[in-house]
Amino acid sequence: MPELPDITLYVEALTARLAGAALERTELRHPFVLRTFAPPLTWLQGARVRTVRRVGKRVAIGFHERGWLVLHLMIAGRLHWSAPGARRVARSALAHFVFSTGTLTLTEAGSRRRAAVYVLDGDEALARIDPGGLETLEAPLDEFRARLTAGNHTLKRALTDPRLMSGIGNAYSDEILHRAQLSPLALTSSLDEASIGRLYAATRAVLGEWTRRLRAESAGAFPEGVTAFRPQMAVHGRFGQPCPVCGTAVQRIRYAENETHYCPRCQTGGRVLADRSLSRLLKADWPRTVEELERM
Repeated sequence: MPELPDITLYVEALTARLAGAALERTELRHPFVLRTFAPPLTWLQGARVRTVRRVGKRVAIGFHERGWLVLHLMIAGRLHWSAPGARRVARSALAHFVFSTGTLTLTEAGSRRRAAVYVLDGDEALARIDPGGLETLEAPLDEFRARLTAGNHTLKRALTDPRLMSGIGNAYSDEILHRAQLSPLALTSSLDEASIGRLYAATRAVLGEWTRRLRAESAGAFPEGVTAFRPQMAVHGRFGQPCPVCGTAVQRIRYAENETHYCPRCQTGGRVLADRSLSRLLKADWPRTVEELERM
């Protein structure tokens, strides 16, 4: 799922290409992608873009004297840009938005079809779809602490819940927790002040560093190849590979459609966290510590 650094790059790239541009027409390849019916999509036709912003993990395009076109990419949705007259991306295309300056294409890999398009009338309607998560790059430590400890959740859930923290998903939460040297299953109620401070600093550092890294890599081009798995990441997507800090093999916990990656030496004091399905299968043979894992 594209997260804060990726969505930020999309917003910056679209701002540079769409400022003042008119939406000439839209082409829905799969009608289900449009999740609203009033106002209709045609209501935006002919209107000019006044702003582009990030709302959580959504891209919102605002039009003069009209409303908002909101794109929610979910897990496999991606955006592509084609200059006027250039060949448009066709494979996996859900919709084409033809502007006076070029065409924005929404694609989605796979067959689950979770990506969505919304047409909203006014800023109040846009505010209603905002989950309300904290903007961690802007918030002071006191606000971060208050939001983090308002309930009792695992750190993994607290970081990825869009009602608590804005724009953080599975990939960057792994990187943040590794940077902070905290277990993904630690409870927010158990954190001392030093741990909260490390988590706050790690959250801001990881999101800021990756935004700058991706911005430098794109060098002004429209961001293509957006992915949750990058070789420069410390733990996410690196199961079995050595932790860049201590060299211990990165471990994972599988649940539903997601995986959590972590270093058992840096984050859990040498304890191997139980994988819900595999640990039930292995029972007594499941390794509890790094030493047991290495012996296996």
